Amino acid sequence: MSRRRFLSTAMAGSVVAAAGPQIVSAALGPASAASGPGDVVGKITVGYQSWFACPGDGAPINGWWHWSQDWGRPPSPGNTAIKAWPDLRDFTHGYQTAYANLNNGRPATLFSSYDQQTVDTHFAWMRDNGCDTAALQRFNPTGGEGPTRDAMAAKVRASAESTGRRFYIMYDVSGWTNMQAEIKADWTNKMRAHTASSAYARQNGRPVVGIWGFGFADDNHPWSAAVCLDIVNWFKDQGCYVMGGVPTNWRTGVSDSRAGYLDVYHAVNMISPWMVGRIGTAADSDRFYTDFTVPDQADCDAHGIDYQPCVLPGDVSARQRAHGDFMWRQFYNMVRAGVQGIYISMFDEFNEGNQIAKTAEDASMVPSGSGFWALDEDGTACSSDYYLRLTADGGRMLKGLLAPTPTRPTRPVPSGGNGGSNVAAGRATAESSHTQNYGSGNAVDGDASSYWESANNALPQWVQVDLGAAASVGRVVLRLPPSWGARTQTLSIQGSGDGSSFTTLSGSAGRVFDPASGNAVTITFTPSGVRYVRVNVTANTGWPAAQLSELEVYAT
Repeated sequence: MSRRRFLSTAMAGSVVAAAGPQIVSAALGPASAASGPGDVVGKITVGYQSWFACPGDGAPINGWWHWSQDWGRPPSPGNTAIKAWPDLRDFTHGYQTAYANLNNGRPATLFSSYDQQTVDTHFAWMRDNGCDTAALQRFNPTGGEGPTRDAMAAKVRASAESTGRRFYIMYDVSGWTNMQAEIKADWTNKMRAHTASSAYARQNGRPVVGIWGFGFADDNHPWSAAVCLDIVNWFKDQGCYVMGGVPTNWRTGVSDSRAGYLDVYHAVNMISPWMVGRIGTAADSDRFYTDFTVPDQADCDAHGIDYQPCVLPGDVSARQRAHGDFMWRQFYNMVRAGVQGIYISMFDEFNEGNQIAKTAEDASMVPSGSGFWALDEDGTACSSDYYLRLTADGGRMLKGLLAPTPTRPTRPVPSGGNGGSNVAAGRATAESSHTQNYGSGNAVDGDASSYWESANNALPQWVQVDLGAAASVGRVVLRLPPSWGARTQTLSIQGSGDGSSFTTLSGSAGRVFDPASGNAVTITFTPSGVRYVRVNVTANTGWPAAQLSELEVYAT
């Protein structure tokens, strides 16, 4: 049983009643963050389990790790540990289960996290959908799962480096008997080495380490406050920025939280209270905003702690998702409370049905007779990447690129069919020139605060992206840093199949970048098959150069 299922069973339906006095919500505006923007503050972090394996994948664990109850036998309707079926169309290899074929006739196969291509695919999805940082879950590594978990850390590091994402180690201490000494040894002897990676997440210049599970009032988390405080302070003494995954009622010390742990909670650099199983509807989210989010944020502000609450898509099997309205309401409530970051629970949690990773769209994509619900369970068609795209829009709202709105802006199925990802993200770029360190790569890195700027006083100038292969594109989104003042850039959009001969996709016109609308400009045109997309700038009222923080290209 995962930590989420255990705690959800214990707490479902009781959380609001245990919250203590209610605080009426008010228009607070952005809170005063304890830290400036970094790899977790101001960012979207996704919880990444990476704990699925299959016989024959080469993993030391050599079993159906977390896919079935009995890891020695393949998953089947009578031997399963999952609540939702993944969409495997982007994977190069799958492992045959004992389920019947999918309703579309395809074999019922599952992925292995131990395959590097699986992790690469997941991190590409993160890159293309605004997921900035992955928190790699690390349970007790001293037992039989240890060698496989060690290998997964290396695989995640490689994928993060290749896709421009960040990652950090999040220890889940649930059930870890000799945790106090062993967690220190594991960090010192194994995991600390990964902080040498350019992709390892840092906040305030320090490597981030997550510790999940201190203070929970159950037998699986038995340590005293003194032991927990010792570990938090030890990691801080090692130069780490500590993210604490804490009970929902951490502030009041009731229900799921042991009393007397407030000093532990206040010792961490960032607090992330548990959420799964606590809410199941948009109305629950509104109550949670009043009873927990607002007073939690106030307490963190008072103690100089960064606040990173959870947002979850909802359990597919419990039919909570409401075609994205449930998740969006949480995004809206977190942003209007002024939180410092958002943690998505989770990226690949097919065991709980709370995953945002690509999932079966409809009944044709689940095994026949399995009873699994697909994303269209409430009658609304959803593309398999819908919750990735929803996360991207939620991230834009967090970062000020989208005005806070309670109305979900993301379509369950994008116009033109499935897909809708920014196909320019992380791709190779070229430019006519750049000044200082403002190179063209900044225009596809997913960070609205970084930007490309051409040589000054030398217009026209251009920047282009290589999509890697020809694609039918019909929409380009151009962005400037949201804090910049308004300006108009006169520009055209051009396309090419070979990178040398270009045709006009959208003619030259003055494009207004207005901070009131996120400093974003959307340009649509007749779909055309191109590999290279170029923005050609001839004038700029705000600065004597061409400027772009993001060049996004969308396939039709």
